[in-house]
Amino acid sequence: MTPDDELQIDLPPIGQPARQALIGAGYLRLEQLTSVTEKDILKLHGVGPKAIKILRQALEERGLAFAIKTTS
Repeated sequence: MTPDDELQIDLPPIGQPARQALIGAGYLRLEQLTSVTEKDILKLHGVGPKAIKILRQALEERGLAFAIKTTS
């Protein structure tokens, strides 16, 4: 990862395994998490309940939230 890449990353302070899992899945910015559910993010290796709680709080601080799964 280059310094320029690091500037593009906008994630709250979470554990390194969760951070790397999110980055590896292409989630560099908190706003991107509004398009996926908590359950989807929990499927990533390295992301656990603590990371979800931190991410949820960070989203709420910005008036955002994880996506809600809808049944069609």
